Amino acid sequence: MKVEQVMNRNVKTCLANDTLNRAAQLMWENDCGCVPVVDDDGRTVGMITDRDVCMAAYTQGGMLSHLRVGSAMAREVRSCRPMDTVAEAESIMRAAQVRRLPVVDAERHIVGLLSLNDIAREVARERGASGKPELGTEEVAETLGAICIPREHRELSVAA
Repeated sequence: MKVEQVMNRNVKTCLANDTLNRAAQLMWENDCGCVPVVDDDGRTVGMITDRDVCMAAYTQGGMLSHLRVGSAMAREVRSCRPMDTVAEAESIMRAAQVRRLPVVDAERHIVGLLSLNDIAREVARERGASGKPELGTEEVAETLGAICIPREHRELSVAA
């Protein structure tokens, strides 16, 4: 199955110069836990999560309306393409320990967002429809397990 068959196409984005208040507002209004950060040309330059917003407020000691997305966003962004397989995307998620991947075109413009939740919902939908999902529950469980390894134990688990 291809990423484009499962991804969310209704993705809200923000700019690095936007306030953390704006990022939090987008997450609240769109019931999502992250927002891709784009440059003025719409190319992906980062990701900001609800956790990033909270930790920035705590570590920087400022009001969200005074703190910039660029001060809290992840700059090393893993992504996938619409024509990648879901298995390829899950492999990226496992390696990077992320629950969500921006789906980008060749110029790194956002065309969607793929989350582990999207994959799990598709597995459940397929099971209900046919009893034999194209996507496997074992792969979803393996991806979740890899994502959830605490940082201090990651090297030991990967080496084993």
